[in-house]
Amino acid sequence: MKLSQIKSILNTVETVHFVLPNGASVPEYFHVTEVGLVTKNFIDCGGTVRNETVVNFQLWNANDFEHRLKPLKLLHIIKLSEEIIGIGDYEIEVEYQDTTIGKYDLDFDGNDFLLLSKQTACLAQDQCGVPQEKQKIRMSDKNNETSCCTPGGGCC
Repeated sequence: MKLSQIKSILNTVETVHFVLPNGASVPEYFHVTEVGLVTKNFIDCGGTVRNETVVNFQLWNANDFEHRLKPLKLLHIIKLSEEIIGIGDYEIEVEYQDTTIGKYDLDFDGNDFLLLSKQTACLAQDQCGVPQEKQKIRMSDKNNETSCCTPGGGCC
C-alpha cells in the first residue's frame, strides 16, 4: 500500500485497527512512534546496484491501556512527515515488536489494516546459480501409451 492510499482510507474510517498475519490483532492501545523515510542502497549477489525507498511506520505498545490512535491523528502525523522531512508517495513498511521487530507490508480489507508477511528473495537468480524450480509431474498422470516404462514397453 502506498502512502496516498492510507491517507485516503484514514479520511473514511472511524478507527485504526491492525491485524497480524496470524489473525491476531495489534492491541488497540498501540502508538505510532515513527513515520519515516527509509532508503536502502545495496548490491545484490549478482553485482547489480539497487535502491529501495519506503515509508516506515513503527507501531509500539505501552502500558497506556486507555490510548486510542484516531485516524485523523495518524493523518496529521503523516502530513507533518511529508512537510518536514519530505516523505513522498512510497510503499509503506510497518515495523511491529512481537518476539523481535518484524517488518510487514500493508494492505486494507475494507475494515482493518492487514500486516502482511514479507519474504526474502534472491534478486539475481540467473547470476548466482539458483536452479530453476523443476516442473513437478505425477507419473500416474503420464499416458501409459507413450511411456516406455510400462510392462512390455521395452525400457527394462
